[in-house]
Amino acid sequence: MASSKHKPIVVRIQSPEHGTKRVEAKSSESVADFLNKIQNEFQLGDTGWRIYKNRDKKDWIRTSRAKTIDSYKIKHGDMLYLLPTDGKDLGSNLHQADNMAPSPGSSAPGVVEDEVDQILDKEDGKIYRKRNEQLCRHGPHGKCLHCVPLEPYDEEFLNSCDPPIKFLAFHSYIRKLTSGVDKGKFAYLENLSCKIKPGCTEHPPWPGGICTKCQPNAVTLNRQKFRHVDYIMFENPSIVDTFLNFWRSTGSQRVGIMYGRYEPHKDTPLGIKATVSAIYEPPQINTKGHIELLEDILEHDVNKVAERLGIRQVGWIFTDLIADDLSKGTVKHFRGNINSHFLSAEECIQAAHFQNKHPNPCKLSSDGHFGSKFVTVVVTGDDTNQIHFEGYQVSDQCMALVRDDCFIPTIDASELGYVKESSETQYVPDVFYKVKDNYGNEVTQLARPLPVEYLLLDMPAAFPVEPQYTFRSHLHTEVTSFPVENRHVLGQPHDFNALTSYLQQFPPNRFLEAMANFHLLLYLSTSDLLPLKEKICILLDAVRNNDETLAHQFKKTEEWATVEEMMAAHVPTPLPGRPSSSYVGPKAAPLPPIGSSWTCAHCTFINTTDKDHCDMCSLPKQ
Repeated sequence: MASSKHKPIVVRIQSPEHGTKRVEAKSSESVADFLNKIQNEFQLGDTGWRIYKNRDKKDWIRTSRAKTIDSYKIKHGDMLYLLPTDGKDLGSNLHQADNMAPSPGSSAPGVVEDEVDQILDKEDGKIYRKRNEQLCRHGPHGKCLHCVPLEPYDEEFLNSCDPPIKFLAFHSYIRKLTSGVDKGKFAYLENLSCKIKPGCTEHPPWPGGICTKCQPNAVTLNRQKFRHVDYIMFENPSIVDTFLNFWRSTGSQRVGIMYGRYEPHKDTPLGIKATVSAIYEPPQINTKGHIELLEDILEHDVNKVAERLGIRQVGWIFTDLIADDLSKGTVKHFRGNINSHFLSAEECIQAAHFQNKHPNPCKLSSDGHFGSKFVTVVVTGDDTNQIHFEGYQVSDQCMALVRDDCFIPTIDASELGYVKESSETQYVPDVFYKVKDNYGNEVTQLARPLPVEYLLLDMPAAFPVEPQYTFRSHLHTEVTSFPVENRHVLGQPHDFNALTSYLQQFPPNRFLEAMANFHLLLYLSTSDLLPLKEKICILLDAVRNNDETLAHQFKKTEEWATVEEMMAAHVPTPLPGRPSSSYVGPKAAPLPPIGSSWTCAHCTFINTTDKDHCDMCSLPKQ
């Protein structure tokens, strides 16, 4: 039998800067080796700190190669105290290694938070109240219990709002974490992990073995008390009306990616709203009860265009509509009632996938990110059988379960999900949730299956009283809008013919108004037929800033002149009331007579019959 001096022991080390950590050692180990382990665990320098057996700096443990831990009578489970020697914080003695991962409980360096987070971080956030004439007994410049400003996380105030605010705003939650005596010195946000920690050398890899060091903890699902976004606002009804036209025309459901920006929401203390400016429709296969998203090879390009326009992906939207009475324009109500679900498990998993794809930068997390602002909007029928918009997010715990491939939908019940069981290829920790039984007692249940309402956070989605327009082409209801991308099934191709027909409706002095269309800008930026990729940034900046001068500068470029020549050659006759030279470039040749020309299959330029090669693109006649 091995001697007790050679058995491993665990010693707790408490530091005022970094909390308590555990260090494994042996009683026969030298004090110098033991102190080196502490130095590495806390990432300390060589000087400026000492280890004591008592908090009052008594029984200093001096470094020694001759003495062992047992000589200081240190036993398994004992608490030692790490204190600075020069009166400075231990943080000043940390190793400045850039390639070293931040320790748990510390903030990730160099994290650049979103603009809205930086704005809210600087705000006071307090809820100011007026002087109560009945209860206040002080002068106009005094404050008392009845009129003193409230904290943004005050539950009584949030419950008294109309309607009540059910969830704290994320920044209100952060203020609550940092409101103690330590002013958030030890406050940090930790992302849940359901995977085995890599690098454990004490046993073979799973399924050959597992230990308490590398095994993920069991998860108890709690209803999240905060949400990252508090309100979803569509700038104007035309945005969703264009999106819904697909369902109105085909009866099939549709998915779109919402582009916009995050802004402070004044109706919620330190709240955030997602303002939707446009909806992009990715490639997909649609039926009346199913949607399959396809690979989008243009996603990166679309995001670059959106970034130049000052917007970004803020969420996704999908329809779940069934017509009820065509004469009245009503739809069926089958979501959100007692006999149905709010989101299905499959939709929750898709929402979690999108949220994991768009993490929220956060300086209080050692990973540099925490949760996500990406939102989900469902278009369905309400209890009055009218088209209704419902906003959701899934909880951070749901994001972790989906990211680590632990959560799957059930076959027969859409409102239930299922946490996978461990297999030879994957270890899955136990996941529990709490419910109340018939007697009001809280009972813990294994999440097989799991009601998805434990994973959901809801939020309102609506329109402003005064419509807003990032893309001002929506203002012109008298013109036929440029076709939405990926709608070939409706006979609305996103091509050069559509570009020509659309621009015919605008006179030259309304060029910027014509270009202020998100779907048109995507076509101009991504089309390989048009030579605009080098100059398109000028047009994007003009639309973003509503700058007529920049738009005029773009219109004078050689690249746009080439496009005008192509359109002039493509349109055999000008539209009534529009000059024939509206979109004809300098020195453009007149249109050939009908019957004595052929159209290039590559660039659609109309050539005379005596030509075997296209005058525009030089490709052979087909």
